[in-house]
Amino acid sequence: MAFHYVTTEEAQAAEGLRAIVVGGIPSPWGEAMKAMFHVKGLEWQAVRLDQRDPNQGSWAGEVSAPVVFWQDEAPVSDALGILTLCERLAPDPGLVPQEHREIIEKAVMRLAGPGGLGWQRRLQQVHAGLSGEAGFHPKIAQYLGHKYGYSPEAGEAAEGEICRMLSEFAEMLPEGGDYFISGQFTAVDIYAAAFMALFAPLPEAECAMHPVTRSVFETLTPSIEAALAPKLLAHRDRIYRTHLELPLQL
Repeated sequence: MAFHYVTTEEAQAAEGLRAIVVGGIPSPWGEAMKAMFHVKGLEWQAVRLDQRDPNQGSWAGEVSAPVVFWQDEAPVSDALGILTLCERLAPDPGLVPQEHREIIEKAVMRLAGPGGLGWQRRLQQVHAGLSGEAGFHPKIAQYLGHKYGYSPEAGEAAEGEICRMLSEFAEMLPEGGDYFISGQFTAVDIYAAAFMALFAPLPEAECAMHPVTRSVFETLTPSIEAALAPKLLAHRDRIYRTHLELPLQL
């Protein structure tokens, strides 16, 4: 569902659903949120994250994205909190069938939560950038390293964690199956599709990115490349083609 960008002040003065998002790159946390809004037909207004805007930090309570605001309720920024809000605002179509709630929530956190796939990929990219390898520019790496609790030890360990998690999700996706959970389209499919951007962003025509950023996202170590099963990318393509909206509006 189409949305439009507004200023922080315009969003603060508005009612309804609003969110601070990272602009210009397919940050999977925000793209999963956008995808759920689209699937559920929720109208919303977007504000691009601006670390220099003091109003954003005071409004959101943090300098990060995504952060979601609904009416005058407290802002929500964690993946399960955003998913729960989406389910409450638009129960149909449901993305968390009750009989599979536990496994869905666990999988979403394994992708998007602290220590999850996205978290470990960020640590690995930070470590590469700070080690003079193909990763984030050192200034960006230092900023992200602080956010994700980087240490050289955590950076070294991240690659193995990434490979284990990619293998877990490849095993979880049935051979020849369209969806992760019992043939049903759920939040796991949305989050898994969005988080593939950290390893293989969608083509430029569907996801316009700065070439340097795309290069960072696409740079894989041999072990990560080996763990990135083709069926995970095929699932990503199928989910975007069947359920989501292209091109991405960054």
